[in-house]
Amino acid sequence: MRRRPAAGSRAGRRPERNDRGSSSPAEAPSRWVVGGRFDFGERAQELLLDALPPVIHVPGRTAEAATVRWALEQIDAELRHRPLASTLVTEHLALVMLIHLLRLHLAVARPGEVSGWLAGLADPVVAPALRAMHARPDRSWTVAQLAEVAAVSRSTLAARFKQVVGQGPLNYLSGWRIELAADRLRRGDGTVAAIAREVGYGSESALSNAFKRVTGASPRDYRRRIGAIGDSGVGAVRM
Repeated sequence: MRRRPAAGSRAGRRPERNDRGSSSPAEAPSRWVVGGRFDFGERAQELLLDALPPVIHVPGRTAEAATVRWALEQIDAELRHRPLASTLVTEHLALVMLIHLLRLHLAVARPGEVSGWLAGLADPVVAPALRAMHARPDRSWTVAQLAEVAAVSRSTLAARFKQVVGQGPLNYLSGWRIELAADRLRRGDGTVAAIAREVGYGSESALSNAFKRVTGASPRDYRRRIGAIGDSGVGAVRM
């Protein structure tokens, strides 16, 4: 898998050329090159893409390779024949491939090679704390409370969390709240004050200050900018 952060989602297929540079039907190729890309939104760079290597290699004899091969065959059939809802089916098959590639990457990575929330969700000590924060971002969590959820000492959780995720639990929680607020703002639902309460800030001004510190824009300016992009049609998903 080669990661390419891009606006929109697209998949396609083309035959590999033979040694003479021909790809005509009369000289049918034995292999196909399938290309695609995912759009995770503008806030995904730090959350996911920065934690991934440029290329993830899937060895041919692994279980993940069998799943990827199956998904590619189904995508090929959808793109060839274009049955009803082929675009939707193709998008979901691509997501299946992505998830299996990420699982493989986490499974084979050496200690320290993967960091961030993705690595944290695969760690037996960090994962319970992450799930608790994701489930209740509005709660005033302390490191001691999160350590109790993870069934370890406060010092153990703090050290392990920073080692795996790359930052402390409460710093991660602050960033996660901003991501949730940005998502709510992109979807356009709720006032800034209501969003602040939902994601764990005591007031609209507290959210505004934290949001601007992370994104460079106030929540209202961010919502207006995202709305303008949406009105222009940029970022539509296409397959």
